[in-house]
Amino acid sequence: MYAIIETGGKQYRVSPGDKLKVEKLNLNEGELVEFKPVLVRKENGEVVLQKGKVIAEVLRQGKHKKVIVFKFRAKKNYKRWRGHRQPYTEIIIKEIQEV
Repeated sequence: MYAIIETGGKQYRVSPGDKLKVEKLNLNEGELVEFKPVLVRKENGEVVLQKGKVIAEVLRQGKHKKVIVFKFRAKKNYKRWRGHRQPYTEIIIKEIQEV
């Protein structure tokens, strides 16, 4: 069984036991979070739209590796370095409940 959930403007295909990094959620480690699925596919191949819920546990908060943004204009003595680290929340999918 799997479900497709939406969080942070992105969609993810999840199954029980999956670990994934999603856009930062304002939750503490160990808290449970509930997602409303866009689609649920059961073991027998039946597809159900927007039914049930997906329960996940927050494992940790963190930041991705640094991305360097470098701006340069030739012959103008213009160089700018900027770094960015995108925050994320790592979650583990506990269960997919059907309604």
